[in-house]
Amino acid sequence: MPSREKDSYNIRSVENALRLLEALADEGNKCSLAQLSQRLDMTKASLFRLMATFENHGYVERGQLSGEYQLGLAAFEVSQKLLSKMTLLRKARPVMTQLVRQCNETVYLVVQRKQEVLFLEMLDNDQKVKIVPLTSQRFPLQSCAAGRIFLAFGEMNTQLLANQPQLENEVNHCRDQRYCIDHNGVGEGSTCIAVPLFEAGKTIVGCLALITPSFRTDEDRVNKELLPALKAAGEMISAQLGYNAYAHRRTA
Repeated sequence: MPSREKDSYNIRSVENALRLLEALADEGNKCSLAQLSQRLDMTKASLFRLMATFENHGYVERGQLSGEYQLGLAAFEVSQKLLSKMTLLRKARPVMTQLVRQCNETVYLVVQRKQEVLFLEMLDNDQKVKIVPLTSQRFPLQSCAAGRIFLAFGEMNTQLLANQPQLENEVNHCRDQRYCIDHNGVGEGSTCIAVPLFEAGKTIVGCLALITPSFRTDEDRVNKELLPALKAAGEMISAQLGYNAYAHRRTA
């Protein structure tokens, strides 16, 4: 395939929409269509169409009396989610590094995306035999240990669990023991051990997953080495995110 400059892939309408959002963010206060038209060198008609689309989706709000525009709650929510993930990464990475050194197995930070889990960040080991990297890959919630952690501690998807008594039992078991283990869930010959990550208020914000070839994870090693280390790492990250495990145990 011939190489192409990045600019050749730009979609002008999307580029204009992004410029508009950036202008509203830079402005801070409400601004009129005329001000934006002059600043962005775009016609009022083009701006109005973009504004109407953003307004329909909550990214822009328009004053009923002034007719001026400002960023809406949807834009704020997106920025807050991004900041939350950045905080989670910043808090988790040093603990994950120590966990990899301790166990010499690959560790992932996992987050939920609707009905899937996304393997967001990976810290690798120096073993010769490894599971294929999963960074940026997605799996259905019910398909692996990391996903079942979110089913256990997040907002329960009753539709997903309906008429699946075995899955419901597994999810309940994960909730009771505060961890989940699966074999072959993220690849043939793999073992995944996952624990939840909480922030203040016992809201699950992520999952810490240790993934290794199954031949290195006999029951004795899991129970005596891997699981205690993973649980301790998860509790440490949760504490740094503001979760008070002792307080929640007392009120449980």
